[in-house]
Amino acid sequence: MRKTPLFAAVILLSAAAGAPDIAKAVEGATPAAPQSGQQTAPQGGQQTAPSGQTQTKTKKPKPDKSSSSDDFLNGWHKAYALVYDKGDYEGGIAVLRSLGNDDNADVATLIGYASRKLGRYDEAKLWYDRALAADPNHARTWSYYGMWHAEQGNLLKARDDLAKVREICGNTKCYEYVALKEVIDGTRTY
Repeated sequence: MRKTPLFAAVILLSAAAGAPDIAKAVEGATPAAPQSGQQTAPQGGQQTAPSGQTQTKTKKPKPDKSSSSDDFLNGWHKAYALVYDKGDYEGGIAVLRSLGNDDNADVATLIGYASRKLGRYDEAKLWYDRALAADPNHARTWSYYGMWHAEQGNLLKARDDLAKVREICGNTKCYEYVALKEVIDGTRTY
């Protein structure tokens, strides 16, 4: 799903309102909740009771997993606020790890970002690789990975990542492209 129209609207709003940080709010787009296991319909079966009567036995339906999805989303928003709003990278990583969804591309990307901000570059690389294994077309991961490469002094690789972001977004106006381009050009630190 492309978010280009949403990003364009946010950029216009931020320019009109004079609030450049509104674009940052879009970064907090809620990730997809983890997929719960396949639920099966209750199945019936017949058993013969000791008295010779036939009984129908039904299995109980599996419990609703929506509370675990709510827990995930609440944890995600808490971690997001800790990392981006408060700069509490350790706290954000702890919350993200407690979610138990390390293979979710959004979770792994945010852990990678927080690790990079803490100067743990090797750890950040592992998390970005994990995020890309989960979703090879995750534009934010490619953008942050490009920033990681730029911080390491590898601008050639950062430019490769920028090209990948452009390919995923389909243009050069998406937030992920603009942010990485600014880092490569030296006009932004992130």
